[in-house]
Parts: sequence; C-alpha cells; structure tokens
Amino acid sequence: MKKLPIAVSSFEVMRSADYYYVDKTKLLGELNDQGRYFFLSRPRRFGKSLLLDTLHQLFAGKREFFHGLHIEPNWDWSVSYPVIRIDFGSGTLKSPSELDEKIDEILKHNANRLKIGTQANTSSGMFAEIIEGCVEQYGEKVVVLIDEYDKPILDNIENEPVAQAMREGLKNLYSVLKTQDVHLRFVFMTGVSKFSKVSLFSGLNQLQDISLIPKYATICGYTQQDLQTVFAEALAGVDWAKLKQWYNGYNFLGEPVYNPYDILLFLSADQSYRNYWFETGSPSFLLKLFKQQQYFLPNLEAPEVGEEILNSFDVERINPLTLLYQSGYLTIQHTLERRGHLRFVLGVPNEEVKVSLAEHLIGGYLPRSAEEMYPLQNKLYDALIAGDVAQIERQIHSVFAGIPWRNYTNNELAASEGFYASVLYAFFASLNATIRAEDISNHGQTDLTIELGEFIYVMEIKRDTSQDYVAGEVNPALEQIQQRGYSEKYLGSGKTVFEVGMVFNTQQRNLVQFNSVCVS
Repeated sequence: MKKLPIAVSSFEVMRSADYYYVDKTKLLGELNDQGRYFFLSRPRRFGKSLLLDTLHQLFAGKREFFHGLHIEPNWDWSVSYPVIRIDFGSGTLKSPSELDEKIDEILKHNANRLKIGTQANTSSGMFAEIIEGCVEQYGEKVVVLIDEYDKPILDNIENEPVAQAMREGLKNLYSVLKTQDVHLRFVFMTGVSKFSKVSLFSGLNQLQDISLIPKYATICGYTQQDLQTVFAEALAGVDWAKLKQWYNGYNFLGEPVYNPYDILLFLSADQSYRNYWFETGSPSFLLKLFKQQQYFLPNLEAPEVGEEILNSFDVERINPLTLLYQSGYLTIQHTLERRGHLRFVLGVPNEEVKVSLAEHLIGGYLPRSAEEMYPLQNKLYDALIAGDVAQIERQIHSVFAGIPWRNYTNNELAASEGFYASVLYAFFASLNATIRAEDISNHGQTDLTIELGEFIYVMEIKRDTSQDYVAGEVNPALEQIQQRGYSEKYLGSGKTVFEVGMVFNTQQRNLVQFNSVCVS
C-alpha cells in the first residue's frame, strides 16, 4: 500500500516516493492559459502549500516529477522560469520588527538560491532587485508564489494596532508586484482570509480571485471520485455515507470536497472518526469576538449573506461570519438571487465541524470543565430524546445556574432575550440536535425549534426584569406560541410536538417559569 502524505507539502518528495497523490495539474494548466495573477483563499490544512510547490516545480521545468500526470503532454518543457517563493506559514510574528526580520530572511534566501546579488536597504527594494536580477541572469520573466500571505495579520487579529502595522508592512512588500509587472510571468497568492484590495493590494487590480470560481472549486481538497479511485484500496470497506457526513461538505460553488487532512489522518488511525482538522486550531478568538460584539448565536443557523461578507474583511471591521466562513467553520450551502444580487446561505460543512464548534461555543458561554459538562449534556440529551419535559426544565435551570456572574455584568446581550437564546442554542448544538433558529411560520417566528429523535420542541423565550418574579397562571411565552400558531406546521410531521414557553428573570439570572403543552 502507498504512503499517506501527512504533512507533506513538497511536490518533489510526494512524487519521488510512493505516496498517494491526487492529480490537480489539469486545473493548473488552465490557470496558466487564463492569466498571470491569481489569488486563492482556502481554510487551513487544505493543501495550499502543496499546490504552490507543484506550481514551483512546473514553472521550473522539472518534468521528471510530472510523468503520468495530466499536464505532462500539455506543457512547454523547453523553457524554465526563475521562481521566487515567499512563505509566512512557519512561526508566529508578534511585532512589525519581527515581520521585517522575516521578510529580510525570506528575500535573502531567495537571492542566495537564485544567485542574485542585492544592495538595497529596504525589503521592497531588495524584492525589486531580485526580480530584475532574475530577468537579467536567466533571460526569462519571473514567477512569484506567496503562501499564507495573511498569516502575520491573522496571528495578531486580537491586537488591532499590531495587526494594522503588520498589514502596512505586507502592503509595502506586495506593492512591488505592481511596479514589476513587466518582469512577471505568473503570480499566485494563497491565504485563509481575503483582505480588501484597498487595504492590502492597492493598485494590484489585475489580481484575479479564483476562490469562488466553480471550475476551480476542487483545486484544493479531495472529491468523492478522488477517494473512490486514488484511495480505493486504503478506503476498502468504509461506510461512504458516514465518511461523507463526517468530513465532506466544503463548498466553493462547485463540487463539494473533503479536507485532505481529515482523510489522511482518518486512514492513519484505521478509519477512526475523530475531530482531526478541528483540533489543529482553536476558534478562541471567534468566541471572544462573539462576546465583544454581543453576537446572537442563533444567527449562525443558516445565515444569508452577500458577496461582500464572504469576499473580504479589514482589521478595523471584522464580521464574525466572514471569519467563520474564511476559516472553514461555515461553508456555502446554496445560493439564491434577491433583487439581482447573488446571496449565499451558509452552514457548517459536516459533522466534525458541527459538533466541535458547538462544544467550543458552549465552553465559551459556560466555562466549566469537560468533566462537569459531560453529565449535564447527557442528562439534557436523554430528556430531549425521551420527551421528558420536567427533566428538560431541571437541566436548563442547571445550565444557567452554572454561568458566572461576570457573564451577566457589563453585557447588553445578557440583558436581552438574545443572551438566553444564545446560551440555549450553544447547548442544544453541542447535543447534535437539529436547530431552527427564529423559526418562521406564516404567523411570525418562534425563538428556537429543537428536533431530536421523535420529538420536536417549539420554544419561545421571554425576559423579565422584575425584582421578585412570581409565575402566574398564564405563561406569556407559551401564550405567544399558541396565539400565533407557531407549532402548526409540525403537526403533520409524524413526531411528538411540544410547545415550550420559558421566562428568564434578569435579577435571578435564571429560568423562573417553564410551561409546556404536548400538541400532537
């Protein structure tokens, strides 16, 4: 059996040893025919570095590594081009001075590898000298490949002044590409996020973003066919439906793909289903951002956004949905058109991300240890799947009893119904329940609808601010469900439907009234 290319980003290593390899060279040939300047955004661990190294060996004319691949008979091997590589993927840079040192190190390495002398005192000057020197020495235009172009910014996204300084340092470096256009044969940049051209690529208008061009949707990642052909032997006996549910679903407006990292580690662990990709990075900054912006977590359920949300963001104006999408925690479920504008409906790509993200969300809102959380989750899950509404009430009360006082103070969201809905959303999501947030009927919308097993719970939440709340005969939340007929659309579902009204008191910081009615 062939080797699994775990953490292998060298095309030469991949092709020189007996590794599994999925041929993406047809798409690279199409890129070469189409233009000169390209940008690709993909989540981490998606094979971007291997893609860039493939381009490096291709333009360097290393035909020996391309035997048997689609591009071998479709490429002019009589010419090779000097290639400049810029990679910010390794290490973490925490200051502008560290960035300057890193850029200087990268440029000197390229100058030594290409045997180009430099005298400039600035990074932009040195970059320009290397490009011009290559043209003079090799007699061919230059290929520039930039990997993880945005990492110095993203590593400092919690510190806005430093992130801004990093952006300016990178902008100064990348501006050389505009002035050196006449000397450039091909430019390809990759990263996780897409910053606006105004903020980072000023003047580089020819840079074509292929991130959401359908024909390049599979340029990184494994397709279903890739798994069933290239990895057929290694995946013999696999439950294809389960594998797809767990790891497929990343959609870039073309055929959905698997994250390669997940598949390779799944195979290395004897086909064991685990959270491989998610565990390589924590969305801790996103949790902080949610709290700072008092984000209403139920809005994560099938949000509809425009192209401007997906395409770019700036350090000063970070939209949580943009970061969730570009980081791979959300993907495109489908598109629609409203008033002539293309819109995108987002959702989590697969089971791994759904469960893992929910666990992190609930951990962010309920700072308890895993040992404390697990029994609470089990009890609420068992109550929901058994239709035990009395136990559901007790467990929800326990959930809010465990929230520290500081989560309620200096927090406008905590003073709204949205706070309680956000906590409940995070907790229900961690149980892998089906959630419909602000579930719309022809009479209005309820706060949350939860479906688990053979039960559906239509929930409405009300907030009370009185000093001493006394539950009355009429539950205002339940009354609203019944008056507006929120549950009617589920009555023919064949499942047991509960209407659940909950009242939370801001003084007691907990559930003070819970009433339910079984309507089917």
